[in-house]
Amino acid sequence: MAEKLKRHVSRTTLRKLLKQAGLSWKKCKKVLAKANPEQRADFVAQFQLWFEQIYQGKLRFIYLDEAHIHQDMALGYRWSVVGKADWVPSHCLPLKNRLNWYGAYDFTNAQCLIWHQENCNAETTVAFLHHLAQQWPHRPNQQTAIIWDRASWHSRAEIVRDAAEALGFILIQLPAYSPDLNPIEGLWKWMREDLTQHHSYKYLYQLERACFDFIDRINLDPVAIIARLWPKFDLDPEYEKVMFSN
Repeated sequence: MAEKLKRHVSRTTLRKLLKQAGLSWKKCKKVLAKANPEQRADFVAQFQLWFEQIYQGKLRFIYLDEAHIHQDMALGYRWSVVGKADWVPSHCLPLKNRLNWYGAYDFTNAQCLIWHQENCNAETTVAFLHHLAQQWPHRPNQQTAIIWDRASWHSRAEIVRDAAEALGFILIQLPAYSPDLNPIEGLWKWMREDLTQHHSYKYLYQLERACFDFIDRINLDPVAIIARLWPKFDLDPEYEKVMFSN
């Protein structure tokens, strides 16, 4: 920088110059640059057609995903006293202390559902599909589609595909490396912000109860769910360049 400016400058001056250039100091976000541009464009285009069927009441669109919610806290930003360190006590719990959740987001009806098991695999996925069919039964003259990622137990497990067909579900896979096209990812972020950011649970059952209470609470406000978990209807060209970089 000193060579380009032809003089030595202080950090304060550099900060002023960078701000004048329209830059700000921020935490970077990691994106796996392995996505397929054609797959993503095709999915978004097809979604427009699916949305017409959703609007007409012919299609129920359910996004599904799995997540690990840890008993110990997650750190993040919050308001605190200027000039003082912001310490948050933790029980220092091991990473194995967590709940492995299956989650479903009914975009058609703006409702969410969670269910947990010891592990996420083909067998527990089949069990969750049965649970889903009981909790959200099919409606007359309406097809139910499940949209999920390409996890091995989603895309390659024959028992999962057979169970979904027997239960009357249509399976739709998201494009590879495209979590941004699954709005239920926003549910996990919402849950962590609300429950585990700066908060540690002494017992695992307390975290379990808090998670169920969270879902019950947000289901009372479908408008808030839709606003928070609205899916992508188009793609941002600048973001797409990052998704496909070599």
